[in-house]
Amino acid sequence: MEDAPAAADARLLAASLKQLPEPELKPTFVVVSGLPGTGKSHFCRKLAERSPFAILESDALRKTIFPSPAYTAEESARLFRAIHQLVEWLLEKGIPVILDATNLSEQNRGRLYNIAERLEVRLILVNVMAPPELVQERLASREAQKKPGDKSDADWVVYQMMKPRVEKINRKHYVVDTSQNIAPVLDKIVREIRKGA
Repeated sequence: MEDAPAAADARLLAASLKQLPEPELKPTFVVVSGLPGTGKSHFCRKLAERSPFAILESDALRKTIFPSPAYTAEESARLFRAIHQLVEWLLEKGIPVILDATNLSEQNRGRLYNIAERLEVRLILVNVMAPPELVQERLASREAQKKPGDKSDADWVVYQMMKPRVEKINRKHYVVDTSQNIAPVLDKIVREIRKGA
């Protein structure tokens, strides 16, 4: 049974999405995990340049529901119920989806595995990382040059707070180190997507 409040929030999120890619017979669901500042959003944009996807960026979607977010556990729970609902709707319509969120725990990722299994769509898991000193540099630079369109409010303190919560991904996944050239991993993922299309 559909959760009515989550469905209402999901409709709000759906309305905020820009142009969606064409539906596919077998859409792919890419779940990207990683700490703040590791380069998840950059990786997602580069993947979407090579293969059409709707990118669901949790930081941007949070501000759609909560214009001045407090980042409480209750707020995050409400946000992710809506995101999970939206992921289901898009995949059911054949729209390929990339979920760009920290996705640090297997429990949280488990809900996403269940959606993919229930809808029988291809699931690709990606763990994005970068050396801590580079992350600190990136987050400091983002803080100093805060642009109006910036979606993330995470800083080095948030990174350090979240780091102990990182859990190993227990399924086959790609690892991307954004301090290196990401093109080889992008090539492999695109090949996997095309192979299953």
